Amino acid sequence: MISAPPLVRRAGPLDGLLTEVDRALQVLSRSALASRAYPATATEAPDTLTDAEKRHAAGLMRVNHVGEVCAQALYRGQASVCRDAATRELLREAAAEEVDHLAWCDSRLQELGSRPSLLNPFWYAGSFALGVAASVAGVPRNLGFMAETERQVEAHLEEHLSTLPPADERSRQIVRQMKDDEAGHRESAERAGGVPLPAPVRGIMRAMSKVMTRSAYYV
Repeated sequence: MISAPPLVRRAGPLDGLLTEVDRALQVLSRSALASRAYPATATEAPDTLTDAEKRHAAGLMRVNHVGEVCAQALYRGQASVCRDAATRELLREAAAEEVDHLAWCDSRLQELGSRPSLLNPFWYAGSFALGVAASVAGVPRNLGFMAETERQVEAHLEEHLSTLPPADERSRQIVRQMKDDEAGHRESAERAGGVPLPAPVRGIMRAMSKVMTRSAYYV
């Protein structure tokens, strides 16, 4: 007697929702792990940074950590409703690499005796919704949104490199690697067909970014 083949259950909307909830919990609970080595290899003597310099460095790294929380949510949101398989895979690959940045920023915050932003759940939820909206606009705009996001992040990281305390080489090493990775993500989105966003949209993105960075520095 030939037995019937086992039924293969197809993933449904609930599976996708549970996957996204699980990823959000990993990000917000600080349990996400990096797949690459920690780039902060410089030796740091205990008394190299003053208390004021530590607070400033921690504020900047907290801003960077929030940026990575938002990146996770944005790219996951964009991928969640994207119907183009290649674009969806590109977004998920970028999100996976951003996990390294998230973990690195968290580790540096711990070294500086500080913590991530208390507003991270709010930033994650808002960024996920924004990612979904970008994806609904179509593949070229979706990729254009990714490219513009990375372009603005690159600018923030370049500014941080110039304002971090001179003795804080460990934070600077992390930021340099992040900046290189973000440039790669931007170039990938552009090569895949991302189109420039309208000037008003870019302006709104910059305004939202300023609100996020100014609040994350302190809270």
